[in-house]
Amino acid sequence: MTAGVASAAAVAAKAAALLLRYPNEDALAALPTVRAALTELPAALAEPLTVVADHRAAGDPTGLAAEYVQLFDLRRRCCLYLSYYTAGDTRKRGEALLEFAAVYQATGFAVDGGELPDFLPAVLDLAAYAGDPAWALLRRHRVGLDLLVRALDRDASPYRHAVQAVRLMLPPPGPAELAAAAALARSGPPREEVGLQPFALAPGGRR
Repeated sequence: MTAGVASAAAVAAKAAALLLRYPNEDALAALPTVRAALTELPAALAEPLTVVADHRAAGDPTGLAAEYVQLFDLRRRCCLYLSYYTAGDTRKRGEALLEFAAVYQATGFAVDGGELPDFLPAVLDLAAYAGDPAWALLRRHRVGLDLLVRALDRDASPYRHAVQAVRLMLPPPGPAELAAAAALARSGPPREEVGLQPFALAPGGRR
């Protein structure tokens, strides 16, 4: 990856992270900075992220917050926690979370305020900070991004454009990834409720 491409990916990752977080006062206050940064990106990345930025800029804080909670906190099919799609509510999710946590530790990057390490905006912040290690995590969990986009498409949510921008920065899916996404779309994530207290599914980013 050249320096210019890496820089664009970092800016796009940081913008997507902010646009996919709960729209609290800080996230909404950052919108002018985000929108200015998007003007420096290639159109293929700037355009989908601008859709989400414009949606937030045009909304009122109360309505945006209610929309976000309804979409990401109350619908598991729109989950922002990447390992949920492949590990679900099983013990394997703990192993997946440890894999994410090890990358944060190795890069010296801390997850915000007790957030789980597979929270998509947190992984995107890591990508903006550390580059390749975080992009490798996103590649390994592309099936989760694919299923998230499908769910957001069904809801016609503007947020699908932010996730789609992230997918554009990853290599195209191979046959195995496409087959895995199709299988999970049919069956849903695995379920196994025993022994999961430390890794219970958290709300979608109300921080």
